[in-house]
Amino acid sequence: MSTTMKFGVHLLFDAYDCDPEKLADKMLLSQLLHDLPTALKMHSLMEPTILEVGELNEKDPGGISGFVLIAESHISFHTFPKRGFVTADIYTCQDKLDTETALGYLKTAFGTNNIDFAIHDRGVSYPQSDIN
Repeated sequence: MSTTMKFGVHLLFDAYDCDPEKLADKMLLSQLLHDLPTALKMHSLMEPTILEVGELNEKDPGGISGFVLIAESHISFHTFPKRGFVTADIYTCQDKLDTETALGYLKTAFGTNNIDFAIHDRGVSYPQSDIN
C-alpha cells in the first residue's frame, strides 16, 4: 500500500488598478523575475524571459508576458497596461510557499493593493515513494 502526500503549491494572483507604467516596464518586470526566486528561497534555472505581446483581440489589448523557470517549477505573469491588470502564477514543488513575501513582491512590482489570490495544493495524491 502506497501512502501519498501533496506535490506542491500553486499561487494564483490577479491584480487590478495597477500602475500602467510598471506594467509596461520591461526592465522592472525582468528584475522582479530575477529577484523573486531568491526571495522565496528558490533557484532560477535561466535568465528571465520578457516578451511584449501586441493587441490580439477586443479582450486582450496587449501587454508584457514574463516567465522564469526555477528548479522548483516556474513563475510567470501577463500584464495588461491599458487595463491596469496583471495575472501571475507561482508554482513550486516545495511543501510550502512564503505567500506573504510573494504577495508583497507582486503588489510592489505592479503598484497596487487591489488583488485577488488563491493558493492551491497540487498533486494531493502524489506517492511518497516510487511505485514503478
